[in-house]
Amino acid sequence: MKTLSIHDRPREKLLRLGAAGLGDNELVAIVVGNGSQRRNALTLANDILEIAGGLHGIPRAHADDLRRVAGMGTAKAAQVLAAVELGRRTLLQCPPARLQFVTPRDVAGYLLPQFGSRQVEQFGVMMLDTKHRLLRTSVVSVGTLDSSPAHPREIFREAASACAAAVVLFHNHPSGDPTPSRDDIELTRRLVQAGEIMGIDVIDHMILADTRYFSFREAGKL
Repeated sequence: MKTLSIHDRPREKLLRLGAAGLGDNELVAIVVGNGSQRRNALTLANDILEIAGGLHGIPRAHADDLRRVAGMGTAKAAQVLAAVELGRRTLLQCPPARLQFVTPRDVAGYLLPQFGSRQVEQFGVMMLDTKHRLLRTSVVSVGTLDSSPAHPREIFREAASACAAAVVLFHNHPSGDPTPSRDDIELTRRLVQAGEIMGIDVIDHMILADTRYFSFREAGKL
């Protein structure tokens, strides 16, 4: 960083222009902090973005991925991952009243920051009352990079224990493509049938991928 003028150094630039005035690599450089003896923080930041495939890839990066960057140790990798998690949490709404979900977009706005960029597939359920207000959210299974087995028994056990009147099913696609597979479509059909037997409405199944989503309800497939 010493090769940069004071006005062009990320920290000084942030204080002068505000965080919005910085590029992605400059923000990452501030999170990284100091560089190594031979590589400054801005160089490390550029390499992190390259290895992650850009800014949106960082939430899916593992500590081992970050440590592949020359000059990035465990401490610096932990700093980056902690910053990502803090950013994710700031997007969550925490009003005094329970959240109410009217549209698929409402649901996506709640779920994407938490589950859209996970490294492995997770299957979960949002449990709602009769007015579609959130009771609680639970992950019922965690799988691999491309599958997360979910059984109706686990899903509706959670819903029944919460006295839910309705549920929204969700899972993420680590590939970044929210398009439903044939298995997703078949599983949705089975879970809707199970919900009818249990007297619990399945009002949507949401597939999450980074900043995009697919809603079975929005697509007219539910």
